[in-house]
Amino acid sequence: MMQRNRKVLAGIALSGALLTACGGDDLPDRNQSAAGLGQSLFATDHTIVDRRPDANPQRNAYFGDLHVHTTYSFDAYAFGTLATPYDAYRFAQGEAIKNPAGFDMQLREPLDFYGVTDHAMFMGVAAVAADTSSDISRYPFTEVLHDLNEADNMDRWSLPRRMRSFAGLLAGLIPGIINGDIDPEEPLSITRRAWADTVKAADMYNDPGRFTTFVAYEYTTGSDDRGNLHRNVVFESSDSVPEVPFSRMHSNNPEDLWDWMDTLREAGVESMAIPHNSNGSNGQMFKLVDWAGDPIDDDYAVQRIRNEPLVEITQIKGTSETHPALSTRDEWADFELMEFRVATTLPSKPEGSYVRDALRRGLALEAQGITNPYTFGVIGSSDTHTGAAQNDESNFSSKLGVLSADAQLRGSVPFGFIEGLLFNTVAPQAMTEVDGKTFVGGAQPTFGASGLAAVWAEENTREAIYAAFRRKETFATSGPRMKLRFFAGYGLPDDLFDSADGVAKAYATGVTMGADLAPPVNVKESESEGQGALRFAMWAQADANSAPLQRLQIVKGWIDSANETHEEVIDVACAGGAAVNPASNRCPDNGAKVNLSDCSISANTGDAQLRTVWTDPDFVASQRAFYYARVLENPTCRWNTWDAIRAGTERRSDLAATLQERAWSSPIQYVPKLGVVVE
Repeated sequence: MMQRNRKVLAGIALSGALLTACGGDDLPDRNQSAAGLGQSLFATDHTIVDRRPDANPQRNAYFGDLHVHTTYSFDAYAFGTLATPYDAYRFAQGEAIKNPAGFDMQLREPLDFYGVTDHAMFMGVAAVAADTSSDISRYPFTEVLHDLNEADNMDRWSLPRRMRSFAGLLAGLIPGIINGDIDPEEPLSITRRAWADTVKAADMYNDPGRFTTFVAYEYTTGSDDRGNLHRNVVFESSDSVPEVPFSRMHSNNPEDLWDWMDTLREAGVESMAIPHNSNGSNGQMFKLVDWAGDPIDDDYAVQRIRNEPLVEITQIKGTSETHPALSTRDEWADFELMEFRVATTLPSKPEGSYVRDALRRGLALEAQGITNPYTFGVIGSSDTHTGAAQNDESNFSSKLGVLSADAQLRGSVPFGFIEGLLFNTVAPQAMTEVDGKTFVGGAQPTFGASGLAAVWAEENTREAIYAAFRRKETFATSGPRMKLRFFAGYGLPDDLFDSADGVAKAYATGVTMGADLAPPVNVKESESEGQGALRFAMWAQADANSAPLQRLQIVKGWIDSANETHEEVIDVACAGGAAVNPASNRCPDNGAKVNLSDCSISANTGDAQLRTVWTDPDFVASQRAFYYARVLENPTCRWNTWDAIRAGTERRSDLAATLQERAWSSPIQYVPKLGVVVE
């Protein structure tokens, strides 16, 4: 692979001074008005109070969201969002904030950490362009934004204008800059101020020991065929961050983003990029060639996994674990699929678009002698565009502000005859007919009330949580706050979790989720019993505000001697103490049901906890493999069923009425090359 020129990128990374949390000469005065940015920059003095408790060496589970947009994202502003990063952090700590349509949004319980990730490209520009007193509002293409989010425009009849504003800003700015009609410093100066304000908000609300914030943003790019290649960039701290985030206006090549991150790292600024919505990438996210179309090599792989140790496996725009076309023997592979390329109605190719497939591709690359770029861990997040995480099926307003503010706009309830005619006239491509009724079609009805990022960390601080990200001791949930432990080792005892020090023993004698596992020493090649047996210790706890647990599973992938990859889903613990059927590797049906008239669920079915120590009977010490844990709840109502009940209408027949919420651990990678098997 040709070595890319890093000098230009180094200049981008370090031009001017690095922006520090303490301020700098390039920052606006704290009393300066930030017209169109939602509130004054640095409007509130603050003092950080360190109230952290003693660190827990066995680590605590912390839940958060690392994919949150506010009014500074050009698309969120077009959706009607006025919530600032300050509002987003207040929401995450349990306060109510307003949806663009005027109703309150509030969490059932606060989160532990949060990261605002506004789009780096033209950050803050839409909000300023909407203010007719600003300089940038003089351009004709900004007229559609003028006063867009005044109170009398916050209704469904503003939707056509909002869609025009979303496209018009980019269609005006980008050619204008390229053609020399717009000085790039004009939008860049707005972005610089919005980014400084984003950093300030994160520091203002960071409360070590109680609530953690991360300085972050979204890098937005895609392939020529409109495949999604977006990443969220998360900084370890705010001590020194660049004065301008790297965006597609610098380069649309993710490899250039990694170069920029490496350059920052050499200067002492640590960050990571987290890809999301691989499901909408049309096979581009986990492809086997680089940006130039050359086969992946070691340089590419090492740089990618250094900068991208995690991927987002679930969010509102669908879950990216796997697809029925890829995992034909996984009965739960069709979970919350969004099968379009992002922001289109074009289908997205499954191959190269899903996490489990990428894990298998990584094994195949290793078999060819190439470093594996896909040994990542997993998190979930929301991708909300209202500042407020949306992961409660019973209280889901989706992510698009005014565009998804009611059940009809979300696609779960049909339009009346007159409204249906109007919407079919204005936006026929966005409508669909189901059972003779007119609904919103396309991707929006497939959106899900998901997800959450979760970590095991010693304390609720930036340092501890970021370290968990780096070692990949992370798990993802589709919304509920279920907890999931996952360890691997040789000869782990059956009663590991029966003792108070079981977790400590697991840490001491095994490896945890996200880690690499070396082969056993002094055991026979195929030994699957006794002290040399490869064993997995798993523990899951239900969310008290959600449904009981139904089953605990292992997902295994491996490569055989013919260099063919395989996968298997194995139930390892069943609700009610039921035994797994050894022929099918499945738990018996536990009879859990949902009453679709009121969404009540079966009583006395399912468990508050599931745990087991499982031995892989097919373990071969010389065979490369990965393993991850998955836990499923009993069925509950999907958000569209809740919408239909509240509206007093029949459920939309082409949408799932129920779902099984779940959590996924980061994979443990079994790597024979890490050690030597002694016969």
